[in-house]
Amino acid sequence: MGLVELREEVRWLRENYQASQQRVCGLMQIAVSSFRYRPTRSDEALRERLVELARKKPRWGYRRLHILLGGSGERVNHKRVFRVYREAGLAVRRKARKRLVREGSPRPALTAANQEWAVDFAHDAIASGRAIRVLSVVDECTRECLTLEVDTSFASPRVTRALEIVLTEREKPLAIRCDNGPEFTSRHFLAWCIERGIELVHIQPGKPQQNGYVESFNGKMRDECLNVSWFENLRDARRKIVAWQKEFNEERPHSALGYQTPAAYARQLLPAPGSALRATPGAGTLSQSANVV
Repeated sequence: MGLVELREEVRWLRENYQASQQRVCGLMQIAVSSFRYRPTRSDEALRERLVELARKKPRWGYRRLHILLGGSGERVNHKRVFRVYREAGLAVRRKARKRLVREGSPRPALTAANQEWAVDFAHDAIASGRAIRVLSVVDECTRECLTLEVDTSFASPRVTRALEIVLTEREKPLAIRCDNGPEFTSRHFLAWCIERGIELVHIQPGKPQQNGYVESFNGKMRDECLNVSWFENLRDARRKIVAWQKEFNEERPHSALGYQTPAAYARQLLPAPGSALRATPGAGTLSQSANVV
């Protein structure tokens, strides 16, 4: 708390409580002389100059006005400029930033494939320095990586096109969990989910742990694939990343699955209610007929 605020607090305490000036100053740890001090230097000239500059530059704050004062040869301490600027009521009013608010919800226990998919993006670059993005889609129950789409950019229609390809090989999920990126909050993506009858679960802003399965997957992909690979071009990146996807699903033991591979674990599960697994070429999933009891 600064000296000005302390003096205001002492003044308020003396007005509302029957206490001496010395006692209140002692409680607030401020010297009595500092509380009694009254400046003898007039700020009227500086005030008029600031008002004049503020009229010319109404959206400039006190820092820029202080630089203008210095440019015209006036040497004034920036703290004095701020004090006079505030007392003159010249502070720029800024609109409060609208923040997205989403309520968290308890996560249901997943017991079958296609109950909930998680989607997210990872980033990397090719040899030319051009940035690429990797769209990851993970089944949260079986931990299978359903697709890894690689491209330089992903508009919302590009995301839904990639998901449509996955849906030609698997039944639709009951829900999709994602963050609040523009690709997942656009009207196109919302309309696609409604049309498909898929519940869209957005995590709370600033809490990526609520989409922890795909975040963990992206960490493994970066550690085992992206950080150890050199991509000559976009085609080379797609080839190497898809090869790693197959290795992840069919060869890599997963500790959360009792060190089974995701494909092997998926074979042991029945399809989710209202959803059934289709045969996925090379993915190690069962056909719908194989799951009928």
